Amino acid sequence: MPTCRLVTLGCKVNQYETQTVREALYNHGFREARDNENAHLCFVNTCTVTGQGDAKSRQLIRRLARSNPGTRIIVTGCYATRDPDAIRTLPGVTEVVTDKRELPDVLERFGITDLPKGIRFFDGRHRAFVKVQDGCLLNCSFCIIPQVRPRVTSRPADDILHEVQQLVQNGYREIVLTGIHLGHFGVDLSRGKPRKLWCRLWHLLERLCKCPIPIPWRIRLSSLEATEVTDDFIKVLRDYTSICPHLHLSLQSGSDRILTAMRRRYRIGSYLKKVDQINQILDRPAMTTDIIVGFPGESENDFQQTCQVVKQIGFSKTHLFPYSPRRGTDAALLKDQVPKPIKTERMRQLQQIEIATSSQYFQSLLGTTLEVLVEQESPLKQPLGRRASEPESNAGPKQALLRGTACRYAPAQFVGETGTLGQIQKVRVSKLVNGTLMGTLTHR
Repeated sequence: MPTCRLVTLGCKVNQYETQTVREALYNHGFREARDNENAHLCFVNTCTVTGQGDAKSRQLIRRLARSNPGTRIIVTGCYATRDPDAIRTLPGVTEVVTDKRELPDVLERFGITDLPKGIRFFDGRHRAFVKVQDGCLLNCSFCIIPQVRPRVTSRPADDILHEVQQLVQNGYREIVLTGIHLGHFGVDLSRGKPRKLWCRLWHLLERLCKCPIPIPWRIRLSSLEATEVTDDFIKVLRDYTSICPHLHLSLQSGSDRILTAMRRRYRIGSYLKKVDQINQILDRPAMTTDIIVGFPGESENDFQQTCQVVKQIGFSKTHLFPYSPRRGTDAALLKDQVPKPIKTERMRQLQQIEIATSSQYFQSLLGTTLEVLVEQESPLKQPLGRRASEPESNAGPKQALLRGTACRYAPAQFVGETGTLGQIQKVRVSKLVNGTLMGTLTHR
């Protein structure tokens, strides 16, 4: 039986696309290579968001060639699109796929004649990512992605519904909808149609929530733009409890001057107004965000404005990225690049703020009941309530320390039964310990 090894760098969309290839390989008789076993075929899905992503991709390909002598390596992804010539010079590389629409033709050369339109499982995870859209037209000055994924394409809603139903039936209780620009789902499908026939992300959410799936499950959304969270969108979030009360609204900077240089489509006033609107309508939603630290020209005053906005909103999680110039973007040509030591110090300060804001939000959840997706379990050596001197009973299920992610995007830990990995459990939260919510299992 031929063996394969698949490696993914980068975003949830990349991870989903790799999964489609994995299922295609499995369907054609391949199996995943074990540790220290030579793989006949290696598939690498690359990332080019940062210069570090480029370097990691090259290092990974070289490592795969060394550890799998004679293997054939297929390389795809955003870095492959951006700099295919650099990849072709690397050892073991047989094919470089610069346009993922060509992937079925490339795989056919390796005997893979059918690339599935959707996935049935998600290797190594208890939640499944579902790609609903591809491409971005925003043209932010720091971002290379619109150059490597320029075509905005939405999947048909019927295909998405079928895929989600199949994943839930196969045991996945959390489905994460993702895309290169998730909020633009349906834009291409609506062109030339009257407004009443438009299709938008909130229409898709409503259809998914009305799906007759007789199993408890939930939907989580990946990154969105604040400008895309419309009144209709918020209404759907309010009306359907199967959608996680968690919004990731990319901020990038708290300074209007820097946002202008980034070519972002909002200013801080409108962003804050949108957050206030969401908080008024939804009950304690988790707010997470991205911030670029040290964008060219970012002054100390600009940075302090960012710190103030982060404190004011009280994000439960802030993903921080030091600015990385990407060749081919307008921002890379800007003067007044921020020195690395200054970026490092600003990262440190924002990390401290994040610790405080996330703790504040998690504290607000004490005393509430949250739905937690169980992702880890550690059997208890001594069940609660039994003395060490008492004999252990083999009757009944064994207890375990369970860890997972709450619907409000918070890490949670509690004691429950073994064998509940991947299930959603209701947990009454009682305390916060080192950034993790602690609680007890409840059926209410």
